[in-house]
Amino acid sequence: MSGSQPTPQAVVSPLTRSSIFLTLVIDAAPEAAAIIRGVCADLSAILRAVDFRDLDAGLTCVMGIGSDAWDRLFGAPRPAELHPFREFRSGERHAIRTPGDLLFHIRSNRADMCFEVASQVMERIGSAASVVDEVHGFRYFDDRDLMGFVDGTENPRDQEAIDAALITSEDPGFSGGSYVIVQKYLHDMGRWNALPTEMQERIIGRTKLTNVELDDSVKPTSAHNALTTIVENGEERAIVRDNMPFGRPGQQEFGTYFIGYCRTPRVTEQMLENMFIGRPPGNYDRILDFSRPVTGNLFFVPSATFLDAANDVPDTAGSSGSTETQPANPETASDGSLRIGSLKGDSRHE
Repeated sequence: MSGSQPTPQAVVSPLTRSSIFLTLVIDAAPEAAAIIRGVCADLSAILRAVDFRDLDAGLTCVMGIGSDAWDRLFGAPRPAELHPFREFRSGERHAIRTPGDLLFHIRSNRADMCFEVASQVMERIGSAASVVDEVHGFRYFDDRDLMGFVDGTENPRDQEAIDAALITSEDPGFSGGSYVIVQKYLHDMGRWNALPTEMQERIIGRTKLTNVELDDSVKPTSAHNALTTIVENGEERAIVRDNMPFGRPGQQEFGTYFIGYCRTPRVTEQMLENMFIGRPPGNYDRILDFSRPVTGNLFFVPSATFLDAANDVPDTAGSSGSTETQPANPETASDGSLRIGSLKGDSRHE
């Protein structure tokens, strides 16, 4: 939408103390698409108005758009790798796909500022879309998840994070964009806490207290950080995570909201295949014996430049009929394999 170098959304941002994750489905009314495009164009202004109240609060808001919604909002061209979330199933382990057209990932060191942005966004959207999932996350002690382990230790930083998360020449029409996969996991804390610490550490692949990676001589090949290490053509491929704990103790709900940004969804999908199917098949992530995903979505995160110009899209962008991306090949859906021969993994770290 712009001839100059696009400005990315705040995909690569410092970790914050609070977050809100909103997943929405766009209403079927004909005027809904134009309203949502208006929200896209107004998002930066909404964010500036709230951010100005405390410039040191680290406030950001990233907006993602699902595969079906893209066709309706913007039509062609499409981001090269945008498709519905790919499910993985093996036995009782199931990475499910759930409804979701829009994602708002709101972050700040102040929960009230996250709340204010979410409120203004929802007021602007009105009846044009409805919320199907809302999670309020919080940073837990020294960046630990509710299972007691430090989360995100191997996140790339600085230029490495930018290189991992943002599209460049591989899809020049969508340079500055990113793909994001989200899943909401619920934990069986009673069963998890009943495990000896040493067994928990072997499942995760790190020591619980000191967060030191276990030596390969004692770390199982099924450890979480072994299965989520991805190597492509001899080079380790990273994603940018900003996972957050959430929960309602009164409802015995304890969970982790997984969110991973990458310049290609294939890397995160390979991680999920390794976790749910196993590497090799059957050598799955034992954390899934205690945690289960209850949501699953893939969104494209266009550049901030693209969003700012969203009102320039004609109202007829998606009126010629949906070009809905077909689900994964039945063979892929049945065994979870992505058939990505060049994506391999090792057991170095998460």
